[in-house]
Amino acid sequence: MATQTTVAQIGTYEGQAVILRGWLYNKRSSGKIQFLQVRDGTGVIQCVAVRNEVGEDVFARCSELTQEASVIVEGVVRADARAPIGYEVQLTDIQLVGESVDYPITLKEHGVDFLMDHRHLWIRTPRQRAILKVRAEVERAMQAFLDGDGFTRVDPPVLTPSSAEGTTELFHIKYFDEDAYLTQSGQMYMEAAAMALGKVYSMGPTFRAERSKTRRHLIEFWMIEPEMAYYTHDDNLALQERFVSSVVEHVLNHCEAELATIGRDVSKLQHVTAPFPRMSYDEAIAWLQKRGHDIQWGDDFGAPHETELAGQFDRPVFIERYPTAIKAFYMQPDPERPEVVLCADLLAPEGYGEIIGGSQRIHDFHLMEERFAQHHLPEAAYQWYLELRKWGSVPHSGFGIGLERTVAWICGLEHVREANPFPRTLYRLYP
Repeated sequence: MATQTTVAQIGTYEGQAVILRGWLYNKRSSGKIQFLQVRDGTGVIQCVAVRNEVGEDVFARCSELTQEASVIVEGVVRADARAPIGYEVQLTDIQLVGESVDYPITLKEHGVDFLMDHRHLWIRTPRQRAILKVRAEVERAMQAFLDGDGFTRVDPPVLTPSSAEGTTELFHIKYFDEDAYLTQSGQMYMEAAAMALGKVYSMGPTFRAERSKTRRHLIEFWMIEPEMAYYTHDDNLALQERFVSSVVEHVLNHCEAELATIGRDVSKLQHVTAPFPRMSYDEAIAWLQKRGHDIQWGDDFGAPHETELAGQFDRPVFIERYPTAIKAFYMQPDPERPEVVLCADLLAPEGYGEIIGGSQRIHDFHLMEERFAQHHLPEAAYQWYLELRKWGSVPHSGFGIGLERTVAWICGLEHVREANPFPRTLYRLYP
């Protein structure tokens, strides 16, 4: 009696008859023997059909299969040191479940636009599957770390009456007779939740109406946003470096095969352990100026600046205490230098740029009132946020980490679009 199993579990059934349900990835023939590469979502395995063992009917069915036809395979598991996973299946029977005629993504090179038009099929390839598996493990690791550190997950709304950043890069929609926007961040709601639960985090999609075509940007992306009551700026940075180190360690321990499929040089990740180096904004500006960059104090960093700053180190680096004028209205000023705020961006090495932005938040009611006036914020939309400083306010901090950028860095991807199953870019809303 054959046992139904998966490619990932095949090693536990050596010498036994099994049933696999999957799709034909590729095949080749040497006359009397056919080699079928079958994938089932957990991996790919070679199934060998020998003509004089399976009979003419089964052999003919194997011959007629085309790329990505769905099949149910029955056979005996054999150990084979030459096989990528150490095993293959000696096929005894096969059933065609669904035909696949003229499958568009053949086993050759295709252009990016073509592959993106067929993203619903592109994700079936081994590399894309591996990236999505790593993404899932990154999410698992993030949640496991935060849950284990006493955080409570809270889900903020996607439709909001205002912007967390106070910017104009918003997707505007009508909410019946009111104006509403797709969320840029769940941060403000997490601040409210932190006053109820202490340490909280959200995980979900966010939207930026940025007309950007760089390899680092998506229009819709996922953010994980922890917020912590009674956390100072330094507490915040210490948490971030523990968090990122833990996520990278988890992926190295659980995604060895996937990282190999992607072709990632894992030696570049093995140094990602806390503590992370820190530079002040002042130091970063001076360092860039010495290397010939045309940048002045008060300017924000662009991608080339971030790449060069992070290139000094073998692990992420914090750039902290940016000028108040170029950061969000809610950031706590440094009590010793009010012209800068208690914030930090975490820059990943290898040119991947900022993966985390965070700060200590303003907790003083009157200072936040001043910021509202300075930034011309509509008090009606933000009244509830201001009220958090009125009743039992405490010093608190938080950060947001972009999931796709983090996955792109860990996997060593050329473009962040591969880190999202169905990416939304400036000129792409399909499929």
